[in-house]
Amino acid sequence: MKFTKPSWVIHSDLSSKSDQPPKRLSIFSVHVHPDGSRIATGGLDAKIRIWSTKPILNSVSERSNRPPKSLCTLTMHTGPVLCVRWAHSGRWLASGSDDEIVMIWDLDPTARGKVWGSDEVNLRLTDVTDLAWSPEDRYLASVGLDSQVLIWSGYTLERMHRIDQHHGFVKGVCWDPVGEFLATQSDDRSVKIWRTMDWELEAEVRKPFEDSPGSTFFRRLSWSPDGAHITASNATNNKGFVFIAAVIARNSWTSEISLVGHENTVEVAAYNPHIFLRNITAPVATSNICSVVALGADDRSVSIWQTKSARPIIVAKEVFERQIMDLSWSWDGLTLYAVSSDGTLAAFSFDPEELEGIAPHSVQQQYLKKFGFNLPPLPEGWSHTILPLPPSGQRMTPPPSPNRLSQTQGQNGFGTPSTGSGHEVVNTLIAKRNTKKSQQQFRAPLNSPNVPGALVKPPSYHEVFIPTHSRTQAVVPSINPGLITELSESSTSVPPSDRRPSDHVSPDITTDVPIDSFSAASSSGAKRKLSALDVFEDRPAKARTLGGDRARDNTVNVIERNIFAVPPTLTYMSLKVADAGDDMLECKNAESGDQTEISYVSGKTVCWLDYLPFPAVILAATNVFCAVGMSDGTLNVYSPTGRRIMPTITLDGTASFLSGAKFALVAMTCTGVLYSWNIKKMSANFAPTSVRPLLSSPNVSVHGTTTSITSLVARPNGSPVLSTTSGVTYSYDSSLYAFVKLSETWWAEGSDAWSSRPRTSNAQQAVVASIESAISERIPPNPGTAQRPQWWTSALTLGHLESKLHAARVLDSSAEYKQTLLVYAKKIADEGFRNKAEELIKELFGPIYWRPGMAKEDSWNPMLLGHWKRDLLKEVLQVFGDPTYSSLHPSLALLTSVPARSKTLAKLGMDWQELLKKATMSDD
Repeated sequence: MKFTKPSWVIHSDLSSKSDQPPKRLSIFSVHVHPDGSRIATGGLDAKIRIWSTKPILNSVSERSNRPPKSLCTLTMHTGPVLCVRWAHSGRWLASGSDDEIVMIWDLDPTARGKVWGSDEVNLRLTDVTDLAWSPEDRYLASVGLDSQVLIWSGYTLERMHRIDQHHGFVKGVCWDPVGEFLATQSDDRSVKIWRTMDWELEAEVRKPFEDSPGSTFFRRLSWSPDGAHITASNATNNKGFVFIAAVIARNSWTSEISLVGHENTVEVAAYNPHIFLRNITAPVATSNICSVVALGADDRSVSIWQTKSARPIIVAKEVFERQIMDLSWSWDGLTLYAVSSDGTLAAFSFDPEELEGIAPHSVQQQYLKKFGFNLPPLPEGWSHTILPLPPSGQRMTPPPSPNRLSQTQGQNGFGTPSTGSGHEVVNTLIAKRNTKKSQQQFRAPLNSPNVPGALVKPPSYHEVFIPTHSRTQAVVPSINPGLITELSESSTSVPPSDRRPSDHVSPDITTDVPIDSFSAASSSGAKRKLSALDVFEDRPAKARTLGGDRARDNTVNVIERNIFAVPPTLTYMSLKVADAGDDMLECKNAESGDQTEISYVSGKTVCWLDYLPFPAVILAATNVFCAVGMSDGTLNVYSPTGRRIMPTITLDGTASFLSGAKFALVAMTCTGVLYSWNIKKMSANFAPTSVRPLLSSPNVSVHGTTTSITSLVARPNGSPVLSTTSGVTYSYDSSLYAFVKLSETWWAEGSDAWSSRPRTSNAQQAVVASIESAISERIPPNPGTAQRPQWWTSALTLGHLESKLHAARVLDSSAEYKQTLLVYAKKIADEGFRNKAEELIKELFGPIYWRPGMAKEDSWNPMLLGHWKRDLLKEVLQVFGDPTYSSLHPSLALLTSVPARSKTLAKLGMDWQELLKKATMSDD
């Protein structure tokens, strides 16, 4: 996918001072010509501008200005142009304006240099907010602020019918691709479906719009190309607190599916004009059909969904500085254009491989015949496909830039929702782990096998792309499957006709482009003429600064994104409370999303319960506290009696991992930030820390697969244990402010101390051994058949034991530390490493002058994990000084090395034993 934002697509304010760059005015609408060679935009300057798409998609064409970037400017409207729509034939362009006029533009062969130069018909109306051509251009529907829906003949352009059953401004209209129905959306918080045979009301949908805000500029909706669904904007869940796009099923006209994740109202929905096949090898059938839909919202982001999946294929967050006004797909289905009230346009260009399963339009036409609806016969002598030809030798339009490709087939589609089940399906806008060619489908909620499953909570998506306004940019995401996506700037953006399937870019990605915020003015309840000037206010003037007149050199891409999937929202969850018998922590998420019940159950008794406003997605519980992670990114902590023992904690995203041990609670959010708290002290064990260093290059396994975190476990001291797919287990050392390795498969290559089984049944007392056992089970060690150098086994064994000592210290595993220390001392004695032995002795002995009861030295603490260091030294010296000691101590039988050569260090051990005795005697 390539992202392009051409700075030269602009509706400028001519009143700007000549010595200043032109001020951008809002762009309210964009539409692509069917041949893909040009787009039309309508803006606050009351103009329609026609642009060539080739310079947008191809930087070489942009630099050469061949074909010209701007093809035509149409200036007959006297108010802001709120909507532009090409006819399906490409012959006519319809425009609607705040000046209460719809204009139909036709080709003007005599207009030199102008491609669209004449207004064929002016239709006098009220402020026009949206337009739509029916299949085969038989009708043109217009809606506006007079609450009426007007149907015009697509042949004579005469008004055929007026529908006036809405009770608010009508701000969106779309046609059923079959031609049987027309859908409209209004500020009266309803979507109405009309029959085209008699223009009577077929159905009215209100539920998802009951709490929708009335301040949105548009409510643009779209009908899927397979005719199965309408995706409507400006819907909400949870009494208006969650912004969604509602998916309305054909025939049942119920909205049981929601697209959740945008942080503000969804302004526009636009379906890709192609149908998609879930399985390219299966025949075209309802069960194998799906679609792609794009959403644009007031949070300045664009999301694109494959409707067979509960997750979007791409999220471009904060693409603009203000809200998105309109979206338009090219006829080949490979380019999406978006415009904003900040006066800019963006293009998202895909390779065919990225939109798997795209089918030719002929497949769609054949599929739609299953509905059995026949359009009225074409009036004799009328055909929208007969275009006037230009004079001989005169070239009127640039050649089509993006060719219509006949793509291969792949994947996409909402599952057919079961009607009358009462279940609402919530699809969540979350970062998706890449599963190669995944055929994952929706999960079905309880008692509803045909309805896609419910996933909730839009986490924060962050990926910063700082745009320049000097020239077009193409941002090419380089995908690291399931984890980190890196953006690299490309100097060339390739048009669809020049694309080659070179490096496949997975569609399971999210790209975010944050800039600034913009809040739309809320509209009053009174019915009045809506002017664009009332909504889009000028930004306050900025004070002059040093260098403020110089254009910014944009060469920086700052990347931040979600790297973990949010846990699915289930209607019921339970968790056995650690060290509390059969006690259970239970969660019940209401299907309506209105409330969540948390309860603590002991046997058959409910000890306590609580109600929360958002769905719970993850639980953790010990015998001293219970923790509940919510879909809105908050965390609630309870005592065993149900008392809230900590304030509600707001994390930077939804918790993807949660674990507790004694008084310690650790959490990791979907954005990869790690937290650790001591619940008893109500304090953090360390500052929130990102786990990204563990996942980014070059942390990959020997097989070249991407590293990801598979589990998070808390230790009683608050240390997290993070297991990864690369066979390395990490923790965070708060004293070093860094992640440290606890163990890895590398030590199994030659260490005599490596064992694939825990050496004790008590996992709490042998946590490092348990970690190594888990690593061996997940990633079997390499048998090590390669030729190894001299000292290989000795070096790896010593390094492994030293690593285990540090791991036991970080994890507060006291008994395991002592056990490993003695094994380490024996290995040093066996090898006769005197320097290592002396260094270890001095570290444990400490300052010669230190006596019990003295103040601790800044650089030396006499205690280590509950052991007196000199007591540990006493046993270490016995290993060094007594060759028979190892046979008496069971821990030292763990090594199967060469026969003990402790005599090498015997004298060293005896000398230090004498010194230790003297120090002990003086203590007494």
